[in-house]
Amino acid sequence: MKYLIVGLGNIGAKYENTRHNIGFEVVDTLAREFEAEWKTETLGDVASFRHRGRTFVLLKPSTYMNRSGKAVRYWMQKEKVDKNRLLVVVDDFNLPFGKLRLRGKGSDGGHNGLKDIDQVTGGNNYARLRLGIGNEFNKGRQVDYVLGEWSVEEADQLPEILEKAAGAAKAFGAIGLQNAMNQFNS
Repeated sequence: MKYLIVGLGNIGAKYENTRHNIGFEVVDTLAREFEAEWKTETLGDVASFRHRGRTFVLLKPSTYMNRSGKAVRYWMQKEKVDKNRLLVVVDDFNLPFGKLRLRGKGSDGGHNGLKDIDQVTGGNNYARLRLGIGNEFNKGRQVDYVLGEWSVEEADQLPEILEKAAGAAKAFGAIGLQNAMNQFNS
């Protein structure tokens, strides 16, 4: 069985270490754990590893956040992965910093990456792992906050959060969505 784990983010040095790129950081954590090497391919950077008899294909789209759907659809088709074995890892300012929420489907919640994936793949019926980045911003400053770098306090806590999120992604493939939700949704 093959699973596609997509970490959403924006490419380029100016977006590294920003809240919006936490999806990239989660798949980077998985790649490091399994010593999977990233290769620049069509529409993104791709790595893969085996875990518990399953193949996990990791994707960091190179399309920028609001065009993520094109890369997701391409890699689902290329790797022959059904939508029920797709997991999209994404930042969410509607959740407190560090909180994880794994779901089998759901709204885009105003997230442009999810909105594009919904449009291009024909619906929101795929798993998503939302990582809370908090919402410590003043009215009208949402973009600056989301594209801003982690505070020192957040950066100190980030490795533990990334490990937990990577564990949730592995569990999604290894023990199934429902069991992973029971284990990781707190």
